[in-house]
Amino acid sequence: MNNSNYGYNNIKDGTFIEALENVKAELQKEGFGILSEIDVKATLKKKLDVDFNNYVILGACNPPNAYKALQSEIEVGLMLPCNVIVYQKSGENIVSVILPTVAMSVIDNEPLKEIASNIESKLKRAIDSI
Repeated sequence: MNNSNYGYNNIKDGTFIEALENVKAELQKEGFGILSEIDVKATLKKKLDVDFNNYVILGACNPPNAYKALQSEIEVGLMLPCNVIVYQKSGENIVSVILPTVAMSVIDNEPLKEIASNIESKLKRAIDSI
């Protein structure tokens, strides 16, 4: 799977729903909760009456690290939570996560860089486990 310079992804066999539920379970094992879930396909159908592939955006949060990040940089909330996407393309279920080290690189704060690196390791482990 090709990873972008700002995201990390993996392919999950099975149905789209299985992929979605599996990534949620793996994120939970790494200490993440899901704060938001946006069904892009349903939203685009409702708002624009267009058809789109299965595509869900999850807002994942690791509370202890989010707290540390907020203590280190109060405006970091602009970058939270970590987005995780699950979508279908060419019949494959793709799960992709934002790379916090890239997202946080715009903020000049050394302690925040360490927190981002820790979160990124947890997100990658979750994605690798699906």
